[in-house]
Amino acid sequence: MEPTLNISGHTKMVCLIGSPVEHSMSPAMHNAAFAKLGVDYCYLAFDVQPEQLETAIKGLRELGFAGANVTMPCKTHVLQYLDELTPAAELMGAVNTIEVKGDKLIGHNTDGAGFMRNLDNHGVDYKGKKITINGAGGAGSAIFTQAALDGVTAIDVFNIKDDFFDSTAERVKVLSEKTGVPVTLYDLADREQLRKSVSESAVFINATRVGMPPLEDECTLDEDMLHDGLAVADTVYEPRETKLIKMAKAHGLITCPGVGMLLCQAALGEEIWTGQAMPIDYIEEKFYK
Repeated sequence: MEPTLNISGHTKMVCLIGSPVEHSMSPAMHNAAFAKLGVDYCYLAFDVQPEQLETAIKGLRELGFAGANVTMPCKTHVLQYLDELTPAAELMGAVNTIEVKGDKLIGHNTDGAGFMRNLDNHGVDYKGKKITINGAGGAGSAIFTQAALDGVTAIDVFNIKDDFFDSTAERVKVLSEKTGVPVTLYDLADREQLRKSVSESAVFINATRVGMPPLEDECTLDEDMLHDGLAVADTVYEPRETKLIKMAKAHGLITCPGVGMLLCQAALGEEIWTGQAMPIDYIEEKFYK
């Protein structure tokens, strides 16, 4: 029999804030984890636009919520309503997890930390090494920021030369100055530089949408760029194994599919709220097999 939630007058509430949220798997995933652990928590989703955010955050305080997740388009807007930020959240300028600690609301960003934990879980040796990442959007920026905090020695970032390229260049410059880790931005169209960067790296990461439908037959890395000792990670989790992951596995390389990052960042949130470890294997089997 599947474990069930037992809602009581003591149940602590956690929620997701953002818009849209109707599609989110977070309520089902976290409530299943709470039931499995037997902790008296419940998770709901609330559709909140940025202009409603101040009132929503006041509601968390007044109603005694244990914490929250924040999704788009509220990840940056929420900073002004919090009491403290972790170093990672401050550097990223975005929050995806709120911790209620006494009378304070503390903003975390578990996206990058979840990715790095997924590398750890797969035995990837990245400390003191260089990494290369394709994609400098929300997931990509969270990853390269956390990587700079977690002991890599250099980061090469590749992104399409879009309207945000110059602002991204400024962001990586500031990150380099604050962490002392060289972070360099390149045009994703520069395939020779990508080849050189990957050849010098211990880890390659795809943080673009390439690999998910309708781009499931595409890959941001050429097969002949793979080399012995390279670990390959993806942020795409649907499909479970992207073309990139399949290609790297065929070469016998360590691979880290995106579902691991998804689960690890969720697990970090639960640890912040409940102090207990999320039953990741159970959640993966139940929702992502």
